[in-house]
Amino acid sequence: MTRQFQLDVFGEVLLLAAAARRDRLDIDSWHALESAVDAIAQRWREPDSGIWELPPRQWVHSKLICVAGLKAAAAVAPARQAARWSALADTVLAHTSQHGLHPSGHWQRAFDDRRVDAALLIPAVRGALAPDDPRTAATRAAVHAELECDRYLYRFHQDQRPLGDAEGAFVLCGLIAALAAYQSGDEIGAARWFERNRAACGSPGLYTEEYDIGQRQSRGNLPQAFVHALLLESAVTLSASGRGGARTLP
Repeated sequence: MTRQFQLDVFGEVLLLAAAARRDRLDIDSWHALESAVDAIAQRWREPDSGIWELPPRQWVHSKLICVAGLKAAAAVAPARQAARWSALADTVLAHTSQHGLHPSGHWQRAFDDRRVDAALLIPAVRGALAPDDPRTAATRAAVHAELECDRYLYRFHQDQRPLGDAEGAFVLCGLIAALAAYQSGDEIGAARWFERNRAACGSPGLYTEEYDIGQRQSRGNLPQAFVHALLLESAVTLSASGRGGARTLP
């Protein structure tokens, strides 16, 4: 575990650059962002273990979340750094488009794996691509067609078994689907995704990683911090529509 390389974490760190707009990014934090950019610049071509901590491959999500992070950092950086970071984002995106785009037009799991993965919804939500980019819409459609069941979302096909036999639906993925639907302009669909997955908590109101749709039971680690963070983010974001807010993600 200590030797595991996850490229995506550097992109996630860069997304925190938005704190600069609220004067919450001090000089030490800025140096940390610069270090994250350097790490991406040096290692973005390498295989990594990805968001799901799997054997190293050229995971498409990892590349694209770095694109999102670089764009976020460039948006608040001084002109010279912004130009370099934007150029790096463009390079990574172009390379990933060349090797990680399915022939039908949606993003695929890895350069050597044409299956879909629910994690591929995340980069567009985080700003790697425009909401109206055709690759974004195609990916949403492919993920829903392959991995959705009763408005819950599985991570990916583990093997030849039915989705629910391999593992539970991931609540994190269902909440990302809510944000993706909201970003696309489907506010009703977003609310349905949110309410369905919000209801997947246990009696204390806490969430696990997985939800067994057939048994209506929680599965996996409890409590799962990432699920609770996405629950709060989704609630705040979707409530903006009820207040007449713009359809943008924070």
